[in-house]
Amino acid sequence: MMSAANGLPRALSGKILVTRRLPPNVTARLQRDFNPTLNPEDVLRTPAEWLQLANGHDAILCCATEWMDAQFMANLPGSVRMIATFSVGYEHIDVAGATARNIIVTHTPEVLTDATADMTMLCLLAAARRAREGDALVRTGEWSVWTTEMLLGVHVTGKRLGIYGMGRIGRAVARRARGFGMEIHYHNRTRLAPELELGAIYHESAERLLAVSQFLSLNAPAAAQNDKFLNEAAIGRLPDGAVVVNTARGSLVDDDALIAALTRGKLAAAGLDVFAGEPRLDERYRTLANVFTMPHLGSATHETRDAMGFCCLDNLSAFFAGKPCPNALNDQASHDQDSR
Repeated sequence: MMSAANGLPRALSGKILVTRRLPPNVTARLQRDFNPTLNPEDVLRTPAEWLQLANGHDAILCCATEWMDAQFMANLPGSVRMIATFSVGYEHIDVAGATARNIIVTHTPEVLTDATADMTMLCLLAAARRAREGDALVRTGEWSVWTTEMLLGVHVTGKRLGIYGMGRIGRAVARRARGFGMEIHYHNRTRLAPELELGAIYHESAERLLAVSQFLSLNAPAAAQNDKFLNEAAIGRLPDGAVVVNTARGSLVDDDALIAALTRGKLAAAGLDVFAGEPRLDERYRTLANVFTMPHLGSATHETRDAMGFCCLDNLSAFFAGKPCPNALNDQASHDQDSR
């Protein structure tokens, strides 16, 4: 018997290959509702190993740590009919290759918006107020006297915040930044409706946004058009002494250009939660006092990680019930900064 919703047999076993250890609440529901193969030791495996383990499973619940490129999709066992990724980003999955094999791919939008926006403001404030240096002074015991010029930072209130990518996360950042008295500017592929814009100033080109951005927040997804968006030319358009924040993807930044600008003083500081090639990153970031770093913790709250897992399970439940998956990527023509 075939499902009218997705053209797949209803007689599926509910066998799910789970690539990483998930939060306890998510694992409990997974075990209650499905027949999962878990990874309790949280072992990182190669694509070849995952392909071998996937044999006989109906679906894979993966994370951004698993790279599923065109070759992976071509070699997936025929039993696999769905991939649910525990992430909003999906650059680690060849969606076109999956679609060609009639494999549904889902992600977890919306549920991590607030947590990531919170992290953006943390990185913004920490970079502006030199939190990394201040913390080091206290922890090393080097703080011996207060002075009027100790670790002077950049004032946030009244400054212009440029947001590159005014999707769900970008708009949540704007809401928070208004509470700090910041003036919101943004660039998006399309202008927002007034009820979403809420007075933010739209710039038709990224170049015009950069020119006014005393603070710049990158909130666009990884995509070909965004690769190394923040390069030498883009940084050159920013006001001198600007602060840059990236909680989106490391691929949006040209590391050489950003490090050079931070070193020579073109930029005052940067707050970074994501890096190209993470967890490996350009070693020079570790030595720069004016860079506040976090290890990709944008969604790292108990509530958010549970919500992400439950979103995956909701999609899996719909799939096994022969219903449309709420967050399927296959039928969406494009994803850019409008939808993040």
